[in-house]
Amino acid sequence: MTQDELLAYLILQRIPNLGDTSIKRLINRFETAENVLRQKKETLLKIDGIGEIRLKEFYEKSHRQAAEQELHFIERTGISCCNFREAHYPERLKHCVDGPILLFKRGDAGYENKRVLAIVGTRKVTTHGLQFIRKFIEDLAPLQPLIVSGFAYGVDIAAHTAALDNGLDTLAVLAHGLNQIYPKVHAKYQKAVERQGAFMTDFWSSDAFDRTNFLRRNRIIAGIAEATLVVESAEKGGSLVTAEIANSYNRDVFAVPGRADDLQSVGCNNLIKTQKAQLITSAADLIYQLNWQPEEIFKPVQKQLFVELTDEERIVWRLLSDRGKEELDLIALNCNLPTYKTASLLLNMELKGVVRPLPGKLFELI
Repeated sequence: MTQDELLAYLILQRIPNLGDTSIKRLINRFETAENVLRQKKETLLKIDGIGEIRLKEFYEKSHRQAAEQELHFIERTGISCCNFREAHYPERLKHCVDGPILLFKRGDAGYENKRVLAIVGTRKVTTHGLQFIRKFIEDLAPLQPLIVSGFAYGVDIAAHTAALDNGLDTLAVLAHGLNQIYPKVHAKYQKAVERQGAFMTDFWSSDAFDRTNFLRRNRIIAGIAEATLVVESAEKGGSLVTAEIANSYNRDVFAVPGRADDLQSVGCNNLIKTQKAQLITSAADLIYQLNWQPEEIFKPVQKQLFVELTDEERIVWRLLSDRGKEELDLIALNCNLPTYKTASLLLNMELKGVVRPLPGKLFELI
C-alpha cells in the first residue's frame, strides 16, 4: 500500500457516519480508496446503502488534516498497516462484514498460523481460572497456536503471559491507539509481546479512550480467531459480547463450566445452557472439536524402547495393538472411557512417541 493510498484510507476512516461496511462497499465499487475520494456526490449516492446522511461530512477538509497527522505518527513510530484488500490482512477477518478496513500493528506476529485461538473472560479471574489457563495453554503448546486476547486484567493477561511462558506467539488487540498501553500496569509485558507477538488495533493515536471502544475491539478478537474460549464470566460482561460476535461469524465458541453458585461462572454456564458455546474442560476437548491434527507440525519421533504409560494409557495401547488403526470414538467406546478423556490420553501418548494420528480421526501405534 502506497503512502497516498494509506492516507486515503485514513481520510475515509475519519469521516463520521461512514462505517467499515459502507467504506468497503465504496472501495470495492471504485477499486481504490483514492478513487473513492475523487467521486462526485451524485455518483456516490447511486451506490446502495450510501445516502445523504453518510455523505454529510464526506468533503470536509478537516478529515484530510487529521489523517495527515495520523500518517505522520504511523511513519514516525514504525507502525505497520494493512487494508482489508491486501494479502497479509488476517484471512478470517476478511470474511467478517464489519471487519476493519485498516489495521495497525506493532510487533512480529503474523497471521499465517492456521491455528488461532481467542481466550477471553472476566477481569476478576479466580485462582481456579488462572490455573486452568496455564494448564490449558501448556497442553496446547505442542500445536503452536496463536493466542489472541485483549490485554486487559484477569483472563486476558493470563492468556498472554501463559502463551509467552510456553513459547507461543500472542496477539494483543487493543481498545485504543498504539500510542499508549492500558492498563498501565501491563506495560511491563509490552516488550515481550512485541518480541514474541504483536499489538493490534483499528483505533488512531488521537482517538479518545472510551468504554465503548472495548465493544468495538471485540469484533477483531472474535473475527481473527478460528475459535473463541470463554474461561470465566459473570452474568454480564465483554467476554459474552465477544462470544455473541463469534457466533454471528459462525465461529466455534467454547466455555469452561463452573459451579452453579459461582458468580464468575454464570456467564459460561449460560452460554453452555443456551447452546451458544460447547462445554470444554481440557485442551484435549478443543483439539478434538477443532480437529487440530498434531501430525502436521510434530516432527517424527523415534519410538522409545521403554516408555512409562499410565494404567489407562496401557488399556488404549492394548486395544490399538490388537486392532492396528482405530477411530477416536471407537477407542473410547471399547476402552470404556469418555471421549474427552481418550483424546487427552492419545495426545499424551503421541508426545511420548507411542501413537500417531491419521486422517479421519484415526490413531495407530508407532
